[in-house]
Amino acid sequence: MKFPVVLASLLPFVPFMAGSAEAPQPRSVAAVGIGRMIGNVEFKDLSGQAHRLRTLAAAQPFTVIAVTSPSCPLSRKYAPTLAALEDAWKAKGVQFIFTGAIVTDPPESLAALAEQHALDGLCTADTNQSLLQALQAESTTEVFLIDRALTLHYRGAVDDQYGIGYQKDQPTQNYLADALAAVTVHQRPRLAATTAPGCALELEKPAPAAATALTWHRDVSRVIQRNCQECHRSGGTGPFEMSKMEDVTGHAAMIKKVINKGIMPPWFAAPQTGAHAITWANDRSLSETDRTALLTWLAGDRAAGDPAEAPVPLTWPQEWVMGTPDAVVEIPQPVAVAATGRMKYQYREVTTSFPEDRWVTGIEVRPTALEQVHHVLVFASAPGQRRVTDGDDFFAAYVPGSCATIYPEDYAKKLPAGARLTFQLHYTPNGTATEDRTRLGLKFSNAAPRYEVHVAAAKEHRFRIPPGAPNHEVKGTLPVPFDSQIISFMPHMHMRGKAFRYDLVDPAGERRELLSVPAYDFNWQLQYRSAEPVLAMTGSRIEATAWYDNSPENPNNPDSTKTVTWGDQTEEEMMIGYLEYVRVPASTKTASTPAKDAPLSLTPKALGLLGRRLDKDKDNRISREEAGPTFLALHQRLDLNGDGFVIADEVKKTAEKKR
Repeated sequence: MKFPVVLASLLPFVPFMAGSAEAPQPRSVAAVGIGRMIGNVEFKDLSGQAHRLRTLAAAQPFTVIAVTSPSCPLSRKYAPTLAALEDAWKAKGVQFIFTGAIVTDPPESLAALAEQHALDGLCTADTNQSLLQALQAESTTEVFLIDRALTLHYRGAVDDQYGIGYQKDQPTQNYLADALAAVTVHQRPRLAATTAPGCALELEKPAPAAATALTWHRDVSRVIQRNCQECHRSGGTGPFEMSKMEDVTGHAAMIKKVINKGIMPPWFAAPQTGAHAITWANDRSLSETDRTALLTWLAGDRAAGDPAEAPVPLTWPQEWVMGTPDAVVEIPQPVAVAATGRMKYQYREVTTSFPEDRWVTGIEVRPTALEQVHHVLVFASAPGQRRVTDGDDFFAAYVPGSCATIYPEDYAKKLPAGARLTFQLHYTPNGTATEDRTRLGLKFSNAAPRYEVHVAAAKEHRFRIPPGAPNHEVKGTLPVPFDSQIISFMPHMHMRGKAFRYDLVDPAGERRELLSVPAYDFNWQLQYRSAEPVLAMTGSRIEATAWYDNSPENPNNPDSTKTVTWGDQTEEEMMIGYLEYVRVPASTKTASTPAKDAPLSLTPKALGLLGRRLDKDKDNRISREEAGPTFLALHQRLDLNGDGFVIADEVKKTAEKKR
């Protein structure tokens, strides 16, 4: 049995302590208005001079508005940190504005705080709360990052050094600095919104604003920019651009159709609520506010508005999203892509020439036939290992709009010396014959990481989907043999795939839904990255459930009269619940040595010892009941004849196949 471990696409939040302590937590970017325009409000500085936010913001490419309060202990603790950030980013086109938050704080106390910590930016007591209301500020430690056009790029905590009920010697998460590092090189922050533990604010409710007509420049362009232009731009994978107002109005009917049907933007995770709701770091869904604004504007007079209110145009990379790679691996010969019909999966192998193991900190898959590539999966095999094309050694992935993964600090994936890379390429002909020569870009670290990242899968090979079955269920189970933090999920089925769900069942039998995809779409092999890792304890199990529609009513169904079994090609089926996670070593609390968590493998000797322990009735075979929920997935893999029992000969044959 193998429970390998995957790439961490986002440095996890780790709850700091229990009880009343409060640390920053991720927030949904759609729910808190990332991408919206902050109102051009007027407020006075400490000398009484009036300022307009737009005029101030125009002075530099980016502005940080830091909420503070001399009477809030956490605000005072963060003053030196803000001063250091202000000094560090001043030369990089970033200015700071400091706003008071508590109306009873005397303006002179704010001035004293600024003088004590050498805060250079403009200070305002914001006594009428106009700035705080425009920001919709919630705490005295919150910071907001905007650009010249008043577009909001980040809101939340400065870092995680201080919170309610705790403090650390050094921060382990530098949210504001990370956001600044991203936007100043024309990238989106990895994490664009968090909570900011501090003194809670209760702002006076502003007078109801007069209704204003939606305009392209002020409102709709920002919705499009945030949610659509990643693909719908020059050089992007979308079938048409959505950079200008005319691009959008020219495709208005189709845009309305796909939004109303929930097809675009492509995001299929069901919303979650409650204490264990997962915030998705790469959530592409439209907020209800943005959805209503876009549809209302398209249904109305489609006013252009004032060009002065337009957002700053986004700058997109022309080639490598992650920056220049340290190495590039290219498939040896171009693949001929047909003009019409369906193409079977193509497989191409490349043996790398790296003489030693390499620690990979960035991975990017770049097809050359962007319009025809449906998805690419890359699998890595060490020298002497069998070729892997469907599961535990999944190394990299490409789907339209998502091609690069940059690992956080202290995280990396191991590429063995001389590894063989297998490219699984799926093409969708679009009427034009072409060629593709996909490349894989790699960034390396010279040092071993603290956390090695791996991949695992809850999957099931042995299934038969009956002809005409409209809702056939297949389950797969993955035991958790050590404490782990799950980072992301990627369900994989083929053309009959209908829905998919992941559940975590803890050792006590308590069940928690992790991800539900009620309307699976084979055209979008999406990865769902959790902004906060999901802790899976030793003895838990991941249960994946897939549903298939083999009926004539499924328009994707190649043949509803056939019984469908496992297979690589799209007319066959797969049931794979990929997930990414990192192992939680026992030394996590002490901070230190590089991880050496190779995937857990049970050797023949270990399997023998385990078998003797599980064989409670000493009949030289292991039943499903004796395996129990912890080892059920291993039992299913070893039970070659499917009779419900594992015997020594089946273990031996399985071990021989692995060699």
